[in-house]
This record gives sequence, structure tokens and C-alpha cells, in this order.
Amino acid sequence: MSTYRIGIDAGGTKVAYGLFDEENHLLDRFQQPTPIEADGPAFCGMVIDSIHTILEKNRLTLADLAGIGVCMPSFILFEQGYVCMTSAMVNIRDFAMRDYLAQRLGVPIVLDNDSNVAALAEHRFGAGQGSRHMIYMATSTGIGSGLILNGQLFRGSYGWAGECGHMLITPDEGELCGCRNKGCFMSWGAGRYLPAQIRKKSAGRKTIMDLGPNLDGAELRRACEAGDPFALEMLDQTAHYIGVCAFNIYQLLNVNLYVFGGGLVNFGPLLFDRVRTEFDRYNHIPQPVDFRFAQLKQDFGIIGAAELLRS
Repeated sequence: MSTYRIGIDAGGTKVAYGLFDEENHLLDRFQQPTPIEADGPAFCGMVIDSIHTILEKNRLTLADLAGIGVCMPSFILFEQGYVCMTSAMVNIRDFAMRDYLAQRLGVPIVLDNDSNVAALAEHRFGAGQGSRHMIYMATSTGIGSGLILNGQLFRGSYGWAGECGHMLITPDEGELCGCRNKGCFMSWGAGRYLPAQIRKKSAGRKTIMDLGPNLDGAELRRACEAGDPFALEMLDQTAHYIGVCAFNIYQLLNVNLYVFGGGLVNFGPLLFDRVRTEFDRYNHIPQPVDFRFAQLKQDFGIIGAAELLRS
């Protein structure tokens, strides 16, 4: 009987693979840089090679697999396993990825959005255990959310409920996002767009940040911890858009538990105390709203992707 599962988390910076047994123990983990410019077939070719590598390392074959779960930062027609658009990998679009992989690997494939998968993982195994309703909010290379309503993952009509990062806050103004719009929350508050936002506003400003090609969230954090006024101003901007995004979700769904995950969580209270302040600034009905950090750390994607096979 095939009992092993592989969970694959394809994010904006890395693709992670986890091999699990039937008791959900993580047996092996592997990751590689995300091929940002790859199209669907090229990306799948890399994934297939990596699956064979991890199986060979563990003396397994495809026949030992009960299935493979894959999550991506994409608009996905869940029932069809079809990628409509991927904001972090813009050349992966209009692609029947589930069937492409299934035909070449001969095992069941489940494909879902990365924020949905993170919500599933945190609700079952992490910070949201026991909650009736929960919003998982990804704050990383991108911004997104997964919705747990009445204890179930809510995908909407087509599969991409929770794409809060692509809700518009300044329509037609700001950076052009991979969603093909300007002015979405992701373009203002996500890690992928922070360098462009910082460089655009840096003219005539003093800062200890290195504004060169390696500028990223870690450099912003270093400067903020050193008290750099310009860096703190940019952090305030990021917190503003994340906080407003969370508040808008709260107004729409009235869910009082937020679990924050992703790379920006590494800022800790430095960022998220500011996010909380922005949320509270607009919330004039004083009912409890709980903000928590995700508990599954970097493995939430592979855990949740593997869990898709048991959902």
C-alpha cells in the first residue's frame, strides 16, 4: 500500500519539498531557489527531477507515494488544477499543472494556493488549532490570506478566495504588480516590492540602508533596529498597508483570529506592533481581535501541501 506523501511549497524565493510518512512525520526536506522566469513546463520539469532525487535518496519509488500536494502563489481553479496566473512567477499562467504533473508522474496530484495551504496547516497543527474561524495572513514576498470558516477551508467559487494582497487600495496608482494591476496591497506592502518603494522615496533622504541590488527586507530590518528614521518611515508604510488590509478583511468577514506568517514575521513586534496600531486605529467597535504568529515556521507550506491529500 502506498503510504508516503510529498508536500511541495513553491514560493516567490524558494521551492521546498517535504517527504512524509502515513503518521505525518517529516522524513526528509529539500529546497532550491525558485526559477522566477520559468514557464509552466520548465517549472514542472524541475519539480519532477527534484521528486526523483528525494525519492532516490530515501530508497523509495513513485509506487510508494499516495500522492503529491503542491501549493503556489497563484490564482488556481482548484477543481480543475489549473493555474490562471502567478504573480511571483509571471510566466506560469493558463496552465493545467495538475494534469501535466499527474500524466508524467503517475500519482495523484492536488494543487492549491499557498495561502490556502498555510491556513489549513496552521488550523490543524499550529496557531489556529481549536478555532472555529481563522484568517491566515501571509506577509512575505507577497501578501495573501487563507480563510477558515466554520472549521473548513473556504476557497470560493473558483478557488482563490482570500487573495487579499490583490485587493486594490490605490487603483491605477503605484507599482505594477504581477496581478497586472497597479495599486494593490501587495504592491505597497509585500517584500517583493519593498526595494522599489524604498528607492523611489529615498531621493534626498539620509539612510544607513544599502540601496544597491541586494536591498531586501533584512536590510530594512537592520536599519530599523539601528533607529534609521527613513527606514522606520518605510516600515510604517508597510505596517499601514498590512493593517488596513487586515481591517478590510475583518469588516467583510468579522473573523476575530488572525495568524500571521511569512518572512516579514521575522520583524516581530517591530513591525507587527505597528500593524496592530493601524488595525486598531480604524476599528471603532471594541470587541476582541486576536493577532498571533504562525507556529509551523518555514515548514507550513510542505505540511499543508501534504495535508491536502488527506482533506
